Amino acid sequence: MTATHTDGRIARGNQTRQLILKRAVEIASVDGLEGLSLGQLATELKLSKSGVFALFGSKEDLQLATVRAAIKVYLEHVVQPARDLPPGLDHLWRLCSGWLDYSRKRIFPGGCFFYSVSAEYDAREGKVHDTLAATRTNWVTFLEQTVRDAQLAGEVDPAADVPQLVFELTALMEMANAESVLHHEFTSYDKAAKAILSRLRGVATDPALLPDAP
Repeated sequence: MTATHTDGRIARGNQTRQLILKRAVEIASVDGLEGLSLGQLATELKLSKSGVFALFGSKEDLQLATVRAAIKVYLEHVVQPARDLPPGLDHLWRLCSGWLDYSRKRIFPGGCFFYSVSAEYDAREGKVHDTLAATRTNWVTFLEQTVRDAQLAGEVDPAADVPQLVFELTALMEMANAESVLHHEFTSYDKAAKAILSRLRGVATDPALLPDAP
């Protein structure tokens, strides 16, 4: 009986935690991680403040948990849809177009969660900054490895400057996000997609491996 009661309490706690984090990532994408408040979340979600504080010991704990929750969403919408594709240009293109779709569809209300909160914390120090910096490094490293895999597959020019290429692709994706969120328009995604395709054709061993248009 005691074990059943304990298991039920843990399950309810996990459900409550996921409910809080679902709302927290939405708020943070618009108002930033500093805009998160345990008390506000408790009030908005009609939860007891003591229960919320028991799940997250501090605001920093909430912020770090929110970043980790956002990573899971990011992986689900950007990385995983292309994970079964063989190494090559199509895999790289799908990652880039998937990123643009993730931002365009407002998976997070404020556009790309990580673009928003990284700007908030880029000049700060501490655990939140370090977690965000590591997350960005992981994404860039993943893209660079994807390009190198495409080189090994014979689809990208072996002389291509991989870090430079990834820098440019990332800049195009993030500019599309920034323009769209700031001006409440979506044409920037089409412009970015065209520019990304053009850049990829420039390093492709066979441009026919890429679509003619986004």
